[in-house]
Amino acid sequence: MILSAENKKEIGIFCLVAGLLMLIPSLNAWGPDSGFLSMSSFQVSLWGKYLTYAILAMSLNLLWGYTGLLCLCQSLFFALGGYAMGMYLMLMIGERGAYKSPLPDFMVFLGYQELPIHWQPFYSFWFTAGAVLWVPGLVAMIFGFLAFRSRIKGVYFSILTQALTYAVCLLFFRNDFTFGGNNGFTDFKDILGASINDASTTRWLYIASALLLLITYLITSGLLASKLGKVQQAIRDSENRVLFSGYSTTSFKLVIFVLSAMIAGAAGALYVPQVGGINPSAMEAAKSLEVVVWVAVGGRGTKWGPVIGAILVNLFKSYTTQAFPDYWLIIMGGMFVCVVLFMPDGIVGIYQQIKSKIAQQRSLQTTEA
Repeated sequence: MILSAENKKEIGIFCLVAGLLMLIPSLNAWGPDSGFLSMSSFQVSLWGKYLTYAILAMSLNLLWGYTGLLCLCQSLFFALGGYAMGMYLMLMIGERGAYKSPLPDFMVFLGYQELPIHWQPFYSFWFTAGAVLWVPGLVAMIFGFLAFRSRIKGVYFSILTQALTYAVCLLFFRNDFTFGGNNGFTDFKDILGASINDASTTRWLYIASALLLLITYLITSGLLASKLGKVQQAIRDSENRVLFSGYSTTSFKLVIFVLSAMIAGAAGALYVPQVGGINPSAMEAAKSLEVVVWVAVGGRGTKWGPVIGAILVNLFKSYTTQAFPDYWLIIMGGMFVCVVLFMPDGIVGIYQQIKSKIAQQRSLQTTEA
């Protein structure tokens, strides 16, 4: 894997930006509360949530932007990672719940006498950290193997991933699957022995989100510079040509699909403690469609685009859902249509788009002269 000078420059700039993102909320610990750079715990957790969304968008971009696979179950992988972390956080509540029982409150309400066997390993944080990755990765491996082996692609792959999301979402909505039903998990107390509501914990969770964003960017950059990344982009441009060249596109797509799911699961694990809960609505197909909008608005097939799109769209959503709560879905749909019609390369591609148009006009003027 050899990085070009341009790639090294991009990585350096992104590392600088990520470093600043990690530094700014940390100044709260030393500066005055009313200082110029001070941020409330709510603002820190809100921006931490935006960063997890940016990571989720980057995971979809690996599939859609660089491999040509429009996946509509990315929110499912995000939620699976979140539920894995949520199981650990629920067990850490202990006897401080409403029923004063070592079992989670919803289990006591449903009449459970002992903790189900599949919950017991989640007393360990390190097992949970592994499950955050391997649970969505395993689901992606099984589904991807069956789908890619059958040569399912294009719109049919998108429909199947959406169907998978619906099926799993319905299972999680049922209380008898021991995942809290439609209420999900909430009322968390501690994480790694620290109160989840402390300002210092909020800062560390934010810093962890910024660090994961940086790691994801480095993984993406390294992947694209490798042989795997070159084949990945070749599959996007012409899968048949890659097949005729002797490469197994099934294996390559499966590796990217699993990696994308694991990144989304890690983002979901950091999302849950920062927002204070998770329920099956986090994995609904509509959530995956929102991720598609983030990537399209920012610029799919670019490294910075998904990050910019996820943060800007969610900032706009936070404002719009307060000022015009009944019109957000219409606005989001209109935004997507405008991007498809007028900004096919997203926000990141605007400069290049304008530059190419100017070059075309100059070429026409030269030809006429």
